[in-house]
Amino acid sequence: MTVKTECPEINPGTFLYILRQVTETAALAAFSWIGRGDQNSGDGAAVEAMRAKINELGLSGVVVIGEGEKDEAPALYNGEEFGNPSGPSAFDIAVDPVEGTGYLAKGITNSMAVMAVSPRGTMFDPGPAFYMEKFAAGPEVKGKIDPAAPTSEKLAIVAKETGKKVEDLVVYVLEKPRHKEMVQEIYKAGARVALYPAGDVAGAIQAVTPGTDIDILMGTGGTPEGVISACVARALGGEFMGRIDPQLQTEREAVAAAGLDTKRWYASDELVRSEDVFFCATGITTGMLFEGVEPNGGLMQTETLMISGNPRQRGLLRAFH
Repeated sequence: MTVKTECPEINPGTFLYILRQVTETAALAAFSWIGRGDQNSGDGAAVEAMRAKINELGLSGVVVIGEGEKDEAPALYNGEEFGNPSGPSAFDIAVDPVEGTGYLAKGITNSMAVMAVSPRGTMFDPGPAFYMEKFAAGPEVKGKIDPAAPTSEKLAIVAKETGKKVEDLVVYVLEKPRHKEMVQEIYKAGARVALYPAGDVAGAIQAVTPGTDIDILMGTGGTPEGVISACVARALGGEFMGRIDPQLQTEREAVAAAGLDTKRWYASDELVRSEDVFFCATGITTGMLFEGVEPNGGLMQTETLMISGNPRQRGLLRAFH
């Protein structure tokens, strides 16, 4: 497969090399804000660095998933266009310059810079929907889970298809009041829960990737993070399903006005309608997936996870800047 941009045709490996420069630049910009208690400044630094690098590289596309109204961002907002305004937009772009802004401000694990790209017109636009209920697991269970089924039934199916016992399953859940009942259902079924205050992109990546410490992701988190996670699932062949799940009355009203169905579960191939999907994430603080930005011998060291859907491949790259 080849990818068309404003530049000559390039292969997937070269394109991932280009994309990783975007997430590495954002991670390096956020580094000085680790542990300073100011998540807005850290996020702002990453946003500006990421936006400048996208422009510098000449990527032509539209930000479908960005900082958006929820973050009141002046750049990388939903609908922002890059590249030649008189030419066609080649890509749908999804970005999260700092996934885990609270982690960054507190100086704790799992903060990262994230970007996903698919051909123009293939990425689901959530509009005013800020929150999404999600289910993610490995390729073994793809198409075998009823998202409306009881929690215990979902766990039993995952255990059967993966050859594990229910009590050996680990479920990634955001530590939010809305999940208290579900967490108790998981405990009652006999499985384990990994509770995190934020960062469900990392949880979803682990859930859809075979051989990690996380078997399943469940619960409601951000819709942008859901679409980004769907890109990873589509690329790796894992299971991901999402349902628009507004949490505030104002969001419910906006979602209803936009005609979005809050009962429908979207499969990953509906959230990103192409196998030609690319994903890059660079660690800001060290976490489950990779090491964070670190000074090393007068240089700055980064680790970046790179994933493509066609051909299906993933790799971890350590770089020095």
